[in-house]
Amino acid sequence: MNLSQSVIEYLSLKKVLILGFGAEGKSTYNFIRGKMSDFPLTVADRIEQNIDDKNTKVIWGDEYLSCIKDYDVVFKSPGISIKDLKVPNGTEVTCQTDMFLKYAPCKKIGVTGTKGKTTTSTLIYLMLKNAGFKTCLIGNIGVPVFEMLECESDLLAVIEMSSHQLEFVKTSPNAAVITNIYPEHLDHYNGFDDYVNAKLNIIRYQQKGDFLVSNAEQEIEQFIDFDIRARHARVSSQSNDPFLERLNGLNANLKGRHNVQDIFFAAEVAKHFGANQKAIEKGVMEFSGIPHRMESVGTYKGIHFYNDCIATIPESVMLAADALCEVDTIIIGGMDRNIDYTEFISYLLNSGIKNIICMPQTGYEIGKKLKEQTSDKNIIFSQDMEAAVKESYKNTAAGKICLLSPAASSYNVYKNFEEKGGHFKSLIKEFAQKDPK
Repeated sequence: MNLSQSVIEYLSLKKVLILGFGAEGKSTYNFIRGKMSDFPLTVADRIEQNIDDKNTKVIWGDEYLSCIKDYDVVFKSPGISIKDLKVPNGTEVTCQTDMFLKYAPCKKIGVTGTKGKTTTSTLIYLMLKNAGFKTCLIGNIGVPVFEMLECESDLLAVIEMSSHQLEFVKTSPNAAVITNIYPEHLDHYNGFDDYVNAKLNIIRYQQKGDFLVSNAEQEIEQFIDFDIRARHARVSSQSNDPFLERLNGLNANLKGRHNVQDIFFAAEVAKHFGANQKAIEKGVMEFSGIPHRMESVGTYKGIHFYNDCIATIPESVMLAADALCEVDTIIIGGMDRNIDYTEFISYLLNSGIKNIICMPQTGYEIGKKLKEQTSDKNIIFSQDMEAAVKESYKNTAAGKICLLSPAASSYNVYKNFEEKGGHFKSLIKEFAQKDPK
């Protein structure tokens, strides 16, 4: 029985709710409707949805979460938080990732971590593809896993997994990578421990014969209260392996210690499945970069602009600034999610970054604390991205770098980090055509 048949059989006698109607919610709806056109469904979302389907009920509004108790199975979209709801007995909360891990006949390679999961997932995919394996890249990278419903047993599915997609899974992948764990998405969970526990579902149900790769520079054991049953490989960016060392420097799109470690994570997984050195090297060389991650926007008026809008935690910002070296101006700030910025403020004070452009909300708070502690930094408060870009042109020295790296999420102003990064890039090019002063 293939994945489609298994999921349909599982749902056939149940009352089903699709919670959230974004990309994954619509994918789930299309899948079910494609197999069971008359099956009664309910879609619930905060925003009103216009669905022309007599067999689908739509619930919307501020109280949309309260309907969960009325359903046997709830397909929760990743962006929906139910941290303050008590899920009643008899209601199963699931998601596409859970169904795929449970029923798909292929081998699954899961990658999670606060940062680095997109780069690592992409590298694994490229290495396996170059080794001649039948493979795909799905999940949090932007392709819902139900897009691979008809997969065969010979497929190696590389799945990028966010904490939101792992929150309710009850099956772990055959191979798992945990790149790192830092405080993030604390608005979605009841504290850091809940966030960590969601991440750990990637290995919680692994069995003997499965494979785990973790960060040797951050002991995973500090977070877990269960036995690791899989074979466990710890990977460090300081590896003395001659082959791994040769991979470092093959691709200019992979600057910095964090990217070196992502390469090593991917190589460890690729070797586990039988990829040879040539395929691994070719996979590294084919990596074209991740949009909004240390992305070169171009050189305008002598200033090198970089978009690192995916850096929503301080650790990512510090790694990017260190990797790029010549950062003269940094633009920070976004939605406040209760992250501790003490270490980040110390980093900025001791860095060679001269101009620190601070945007609401978190940027303003960081900027105020920086002003209290320094007189040699140029602390600038900008109310929006347009003002920040103008200031970057005014203050950044020719030949130096201006880096947008927020250390916060974008949801206070933008739909997501992609929209924020896109706005930054368009303004850079727009102001290059005129005097920003």
